[in-house]
Amino acid sequence: MNIAYVRVSTVEQNEERQIEALKPHNIDKWFTEKVSAKNIDRPQLKAMIEFAREGDTIYIHSLDRLARSTKDLLNIVEELQAKGIHLVSNKENIDTSTATGKLMLTMIGAIAEFERANLLERQKEGIAIAKKEGKFKGRKEIQYPSNWKEVYTKWKNRELKGNQAMEQLGLKRNTFYKLVKEYEKVRE
Repeated sequence: MNIAYVRVSTVEQNEERQIEALKPHNIDKWFTEKVSAKNIDRPQLKAMIEFAREGDTIYIHSLDRLARSTKDLLNIVEELQAKGIHLVSNKENIDTSTATGKLMLTMIGAIAEFERANLLERQKEGIAIAKKEGKFKGRKEIQYPSNWKEVYTKWKNRELKGNQAMEQLGLKRNTFYKLVKEYEKVRE
């Protein structure tokens, strides 16, 4: 069976580019999710690995869609190989059913991890310079929506579920609970 795994890091990103790139492989089953690869607890990745059987081939657009670190990538590939499942990456043109593919996978995974570490290091250096020059102020402070007290009170009195409160306030989950924490701390 031909299986595809498609992942984007954020809700704002679109997975269509990956889907289009994988269509020529006659995919029988698709697994897609919107979650960062830093998080190794990815429901669709786990479901795909559990679903796949010996002889199946998993297609990905690129290795960074599967894992952020060489260690995670190699662990996933090892788990797939133990089940007799092949992995094919479009972008890197790697097929783990071959010895060359296995070697290339390890090398590219290490390079990708190195690049990610360099990117984060450059980002930290850039932020440090910007702070020194007074140009970096960090994230903007989140403002309470105008209907905050009303919705918060209903939520606190269990008249609204969390998702309903977030929807009425126009906030994402993390922002909502961050504001709840701040608001309750100030009221103590």
